[in-house]
Amino acid sequence: MAAGVWLVAALMILAPACAGTVAVALWIAAVAALALALRAGTPHPRAAAALVAVVLAASAAAATQVAAAQPAREAAASLPVDGGRALVVEGVAVGKIERGGDGRRFDALMDVARLGTRADAEWEGTSIPVLVRASAVPAALDLGARVRVRGTAWRPDAGDRAVLVVDAAEVEVIDPPSGVFAVASALRRGLLDRAVGLPAPGGGLIAGLAVGDTSAVTPELDGAMKASSLSHLTAVSGANCALVVALAFGGAALCRVRRAVRVLVGLAALTGFVVLVSPEPSVVRAAAMAAIAMLGLLLGRPGAGLSLLTTAVVVLLIADPWLALSLGFALSTAATGALLVGAGPLADGMARWMPRPLALGISVPLAAQLACGPLIVLISPQVSLYGVLANVVAAPAAPVGTVLGLAACLAAGVPALGAGLTALAWLPAAWIAATATMISAVPGNAIPWPEGPGGLVVLAVVGAATAALIVRTRPLLRVSGAVFLTGAVVIVVGTGPVADIVERSRMPADWAIAACDIGQGDAVLIRSGGTVALVDTGPDPVALTRCLQQLSIDRIDLLVLTHFDHDHDGGTPAVVGRVDVVLHGPTAAPDDERTLRRLDEGGARLVRTVAGMSGALGDAHWRALWPQNGTPAGNDGSVVVEVTGGDVPSSLFLGDLSARGQKTMAARSSLRTSYVVVKVAHHGSADQDPGLYARISPAVALVSVGENTYGHPRPETLDMLTRLGARIDRTDEEGLVVLWADADALRIWHERTPP
Repeated sequence: MAAGVWLVAALMILAPACAGTVAVALWIAAVAALALALRAGTPHPRAAAALVAVVLAASAAAATQVAAAQPAREAAASLPVDGGRALVVEGVAVGKIERGGDGRRFDALMDVARLGTRADAEWEGTSIPVLVRASAVPAALDLGARVRVRGTAWRPDAGDRAVLVVDAAEVEVIDPPSGVFAVASALRRGLLDRAVGLPAPGGGLIAGLAVGDTSAVTPELDGAMKASSLSHLTAVSGANCALVVALAFGGAALCRVRRAVRVLVGLAALTGFVVLVSPEPSVVRAAAMAAIAMLGLLLGRPGAGLSLLTTAVVVLLIADPWLALSLGFALSTAATGALLVGAGPLADGMARWMPRPLALGISVPLAAQLACGPLIVLISPQVSLYGVLANVVAAPAAPVGTVLGLAACLAAGVPALGAGLTALAWLPAAWIAATATMISAVPGNAIPWPEGPGGLVVLAVVGAATAALIVRTRPLLRVSGAVFLTGAVVIVVGTGPVADIVERSRMPADWAIAACDIGQGDAVLIRSGGTVALVDTGPDPVALTRCLQQLSIDRIDLLVLTHFDHDHDGGTPAVVGRVDVVLHGPTAAPDDERTLRRLDEGGARLVRTVAGMSGALGDAHWRALWPQNGTPAGNDGSVVVEVTGGDVPSSLFLGDLSARGQKTMAARSSLRTSYVVVKVAHHGSADQDPGLYARISPAVALVSVGENTYGHPRPETLDMLTRLGARIDRTDEEGLVVLWADADALRIWHERTPP
């Protein structure tokens, strides 16, 4: 039933125009199936028809929900935003304020009648979901705050919950959170304020364990948690909800109250916890499952765990069909289902070779990793070899840290008690942080894995084969598992280490410029006379490390951080301790200073860069063209450098300058009349100055870009470059792109053949 509803919900949100018609057809089919069930003469046909009726009715309900939301969504989507449109929107923040690829992002419910310049009374009181992305947000912004956002709107990808994506130039808090949201915000902030004063990295992890707030987690620790498969500990899930309900229910039981009162106390605690941590997909799924379990307990009919899980999934998909395409919701469901179905058989199988308590301890993280691994490779094409070990080592500390951190959060109004509980919570948090750091540093911890659906299928086969070898099953299944596992290992080795060796042998030895394939972000290497410069580090340390290894780069002589958006400096942990000099632009936020401080502690010399600075790079020469003194931080404060001479083709790196910034820079700087290579500004966004590109006449336009919801690179930018006669090379289509000069001719090599 859950699978059927999930499929229908996914199809309807991808094709919402058909939702009304499909809903009517499904309701009719459900009534017909129910009629057959009532007329069936024997139990089995009656039960089968009844099950079909329930599946059809639940699917119809999900389709009806999509159809009911469609008029308001169409009204908002009718705004002419294909090329981006400046507008002002008002609404309420309904999602956690999270660190995004280039700043902060949050979900909001915006008033349809107040979108842009609309004043349509028909839509008064109707709201639609909007994703807001901003480089910075006010300190008062939190869940429940009413905001006014000025920015540029874009259409999202098909199937997204958000009707519009707004890149905010300004976020203004009209009214701060009130009521329970104000209380929850104050409690979270109180915990964060006390935790950040404790020794790092454990101090930054306390709020993540307790309430899922990872704002104080350093990028290094975040990368280590992901590399060691421990990041789920900072994503509030079913384990946290179970602890809260169990504590509340147990406390009520100690007071000897009736079962109905115990259940109500448990539900009240669960509701408060969801408000406190914010309703993310995993939290909502876990809360719904716990609520259904409480209802079963109240009625005296506690159900099996898998029945509760599937019922929760169906209820949530009916209430919010857009969860069907949420990877977080899918991971949470897969992990819970694996624990309910797979942990027991895996423990029984491993108990043949090891003590049963140890088998039980290993079976839980192993089941979760086997189930979630195929989904995770869709976003990170690698597999952690020691993830199960890391979870076993961290397991004793996780519930202790969660309970103590939650208690410290709730004790925010009692300074001595809150500070003492926070200090106690630091101990298990530090244990988990140390585990993540040590496991992630073990050589060979993460192995590359094939990307996309192919990688998902291969890893799913590996997981199934591994389970077949462990559990008590028929010999034929174990033999089949061994065969499939051997075949999968051969495929992975062939597409991983062996392919890497072959790829390195194909790599041109005398490359001068290399644009790394690091996703939506910038990371470009320049090499001359054995000296290496890196312009930006991209969003992901793992991706940058992979590129540096591919190019056999161990040391960075010159690092240019054009500005401090995450898609340009997020990969910095990969080069800490390996950089000699850092050129950087103006800073604006504490995160910017922390990034520079980590580089300084790693031995790098920091240079605040302004136009006119210059220096040598091997046999080549670099010159800073922007920013000037007094230029504020942000995209238009990007460091712009040119590199010329030696064996490097003349090149210009424009950071994320907007059209206005490009015009200002061109008016105040001494530019060459042409450049062989130009790194296109802001990943090929539409905000470009055609006059600048016409003036510098690039022969090659490098677009460093990955999968994104911005529409980068924009068609109008690609058309403009094509009209100028520039060859366009894109990292999203070609992978790693390297260039070099050979007998006065420019040579270009790319990792993949573009479509």
